[in-house]
This record gives sequence, structure tokens and C-alpha cells, in this order.
Amino acid sequence: MSTPAPGATAESKPVQQTLRPEQTLLPYHLLKWLVVSPLLHTALRMRITGAEHVPPSGPVILASSHASHLDPVILANCARRPVAFMAKEELFRVPVLKSLIRVYGAFPVRRGTGDRGAIRTALEALEAGWAVGIFVGGTRTADGRVATPQLGAAMIAAKAQVPIVPVAVGGTGRILPKGSVLPRLHSVAVAFGPPLDPPADTRRAALEAVTALCTEQIHHLLEAGAATAD
Repeated sequence: MSTPAPGATAESKPVQQTLRPEQTLLPYHLLKWLVVSPLLHTALRMRITGAEHVPPSGPVILASSHASHLDPVILANCARRPVAFMAKEELFRVPVLKSLIRVYGAFPVRRGTGDRGAIRTALEALEAGWAVGIFVGGTRTADGRVATPQLGAAMIAAKAQVPIVPVAVGGTGRILPKGSVLPRLHSVAVAFGPPLDPPADTRRAALEAVTALCTEQIHHLLEAGAATAD
């Protein structure tokens, strides 16, 4: 377990900087089996494919599509292990949701600022053995497609030399679409693709090549219907 910096407390630091993932398993599984999983498999008729592509332990990046504020909780539930998620800092101001995503390991990132603190936290989380979740497009789209792929996931994978698992999430955009306050019932599907090797280095060409391949895999999962919700 890492030691808090002078003047800081363990409680003031993101969970994945103070705990190893196995130390979060109890609250993760309590929340998963008592709340999230029953809701997903009943009210939302959850369908999960390719979960075997997520290693049960050790560092890995889950590079996902993004359509809803609910995606971090749903994806962490389907990955079958705690996930340290890079989520926009505004989500940590939403009552109830902020508590859920913190239990599941999320940490805030300031969108569009090249937040070095978030990148450093992601690298520290990977070093501690966490799965780290990153939205490839950085922001939500109504259909979950990655409109403007960002290089962050590939860059972090290159620095840490860990695999990237592409993830497509379908249906969540209809539960809590942009501008919506109250959720609606709709089926949800999550599909994991085979892991990709990290870029060999942090040169832009290498990062762009892996990002393009990851985006292609996400769109393939969406178009093939693996992550299409009924």
C-alpha cells in the first residue's frame, strides 16, 4: 500500500492509489451482487459477451465506447473485477453516482486539459495491478461510436507496456441520454474484444496505429451486434 504524501490522508487520495485491487473486492462484490448485477440482469436485461478476454488479475486497460454516465459502473460490473476508471470530474458531483463509481475505483480527469495527474494516477494503478478503464473518445456519443478517438489509452498502455482490451457498450445511451435527469428502462449489452498489444513506444505514429485498431475493434463489436441491445 502506498504512503500518502505529507499533509495528505489516505481518504483524500483516489482509492486505487491507496489500495491494491484485491483489497477492494469485498465492497466491489457486495455492490455488484446486491445492487448492480440484479438490476442489470432484470430491469435492464443485461447481455455480456467476451468477458473471458479480461484477465482475472494483473494490469490491463479496458478501452471502451461511451454513451452514458452509467458506463463506468456497468463496465466494472461486467469485467468481473474492480476497475480504476478515468471519468470526467463532473461525475464526482452527482449524488449517489459519485459514491458508486468511487467504490468501483473511478478517479476524476479534467477533460481536454491533458490532465497529468490523471495519467500519473492511471500508471500508478496499473503498477499496483489494477484494470484501468478509459473511454477512447473521451466523451459520450448517442450511439456509442467513437467519433474522435483520443490517444490517451494507447499512450498509457505504451508507458506501462500492458495490453488493451477493446470494449463496446450498447443501450446505455437510451437509459440516461444527454440532458436527461431521470433514467429510462432499456436493455444493455457489453462486449469485450480480444486484447491488443500495447504500442512499442510513445511515438505518435505508434499511438495512432493502436488507437485506430482499437477503435476499429469497438465499432466491429457494435456493428456485429455483440453489443447491440434489443
